[in-house]
Amino acid sequence: MILPALLFVLGIFVYPFLYGLVLSFHPLEGDALANYREFFSDPYLYNTIGATLKLAVPVTLLSGILAVPIAMRVRLLQRQRLLTTILVLPITLGTVLVAEGLLNYLGAQGWFNRTLMTIGLIDSPLRLTNNYWGVFVSLVITVFPFTFLLTLSYISGVDPALERAAATHGANSWQRFRHVLLPLLIPGLVVSACLTFVQAFSVFPSAVLLGAPSGPTRVISIAAAQAAFEEYNPSKASAIAMIMAAVQLLVVAGLLGVRSMFYRGSTAGGKG
Repeated sequence: MILPALLFVLGIFVYPFLYGLVLSFHPLEGDALANYREFFSDPYLYNTIGATLKLAVPVTLLSGILAVPIAMRVRLLQRQRLLTTILVLPITLGTVLVAEGLLNYLGAQGWFNRTLMTIGLIDSPLRLTNNYWGVFVSLVITVFPFTFLLTLSYISGVDPALERAAATHGANSWQRFRHVLLPLLIPGLVVSACLTFVQAFSVFPSAVLLGAPSGPTRVISIAAAQAAFEEYNPSKASAIAMIMAAVQLLVVAGLLGVRSMFYRGSTAGGKG
């Protein structure tokens, strides 16, 4: 029964990864490590790691900070499905459509700037596209629904009896959250942060459409795409992709290490 799923994973994930790894050690010129030496000796290439982290890390943190209070409120609402559907709608739009919409909304002549100028808050349009902030806003919009859904599932899985028990002992709402809910949620929130970070770190359409692809938002995925489709160097592109994967694995491993320090048992009430 497990064989079809195993073959699917091997064919879709494992084989392409291994193929790319082997290809990265067969550069067009030089020895096996030539692509990696070129990457880490060229600031225009290795600075893309920092540029991508400057986007992915704040987006991950902000998405988690927003998701927790919203999810706590949504789980108490009667029309939970309707509000959840509205919040996750950006997932159905896709990153390209969201970026295109923000170009019209946040541009110099977009609705946002025109509204601010009409009510007199600003005299000239704010520059919110073709820079860091345009990509940042686009990423938050596209990854937040994913973070929210995961967070809502974790919060909904905590037995309300635990909070009621704390309340009977005199704990206020903040104390219940700080000492009861948060320790139970942190392991799940860390997993959510890992998946959100991986999504944000692989940013590409937003960085091209809303950012400055040759400037401060030249993320590592753009470097890989340029190596593959502009330089026609698939070996170099594979090496950049492997470096990208290594950075993601390091961050995820660090987050999972933090997760192991917290409670990982059942969040449901009952005996035992």
